[in-house]
Amino acid sequence: MKSIIERNVKRIYYGEDENHFGDLRIPEGDGPFPVAIVIHGGFWRATIDLEHINPFAQALAEKGIATWNIEYRRVGVKGGGWPNTFLDCAKATDYVKTLAESYPLDMESVITIGHSAGGHLALWLAARHKLSSDSELKSGLEPLLLKGAVSLAGVSDLALMHDIHQWKDTMFGIIDNPTRDFMGGSPENLKNRYEQGSPKSLLPIGVPLVLIHGSLDVNVPIGMSEQFEGTAKFAGDTVLFIPIPHAEHFELIVPESAVWPVIWDSFNGLLNN
Repeated sequence: MKSIIERNVKRIYYGEDENHFGDLRIPEGDGPFPVAIVIHGGFWRATIDLEHINPFAQALAEKGIATWNIEYRRVGVKGGGWPNTFLDCAKATDYVKTLAESYPLDMESVITIGHSAGGHLALWLAARHKLSSDSELKSGLEPLLLKGAVSLAGVSDLALMHDIHQWKDTMFGIIDNPTRDFMGGSPENLKNRYEQGSPKSLLPIGVPLVLIHGSLDVNVPIGMSEQFEGTAKFAGDTVLFIPIPHAEHFELIVPESAVWPVIWDSFNGLLNN
């Protein structure tokens, strides 16, 4: 197991690619500790990496949660996008089983938590056990059993996110569609991919879900989480949707923000469910 120790953080590689690593933080004490698999956003693009969400991961660790802040191939690096972004995150998640052989981790209390595009991946990781055996996104391992998933301003519906960006293109001439780039095309042309990769298409997920979204979010509209909540509940899932008045997109991952106590309380509630 190759690792780099930096500022009480262990950088550990879960695969062979240069993007196959995560930052592991173990709280002080004997453990075993509940685990948060932290997934950064950035619309699945290589311009943003895991450093973006490290303060958030550190704040959870200071609360007694072991955090595994994962990196993965993104659009803009070799192999990024469909299907490898999904497969990398699945591999990093399943690698927690290996980490538990060396660190005091509570394997009965593993939760994914992600922001923006990372929120999409957090929900998808909880849902991937629903994939058919012939899916391109199916890994050879039995998926790690999760206790729940937390989406912070997450992209819960890939087709809708694609259409929102397409609308911006039509209305304002913004020729930029990160979802199309990530998936390799549109929902109309790649229906099967979107069905495999979108959390909304994999409902019911079967584990408790928490959706937290700021009312002022202009990157991922709050209505996406609101719609997902209704659809997921109708499908039979347990979902807690927490709209945050006057909060914008990035405020949700700033530990010093007024939103942090709400996020911590909901996360802690999921662990103790």
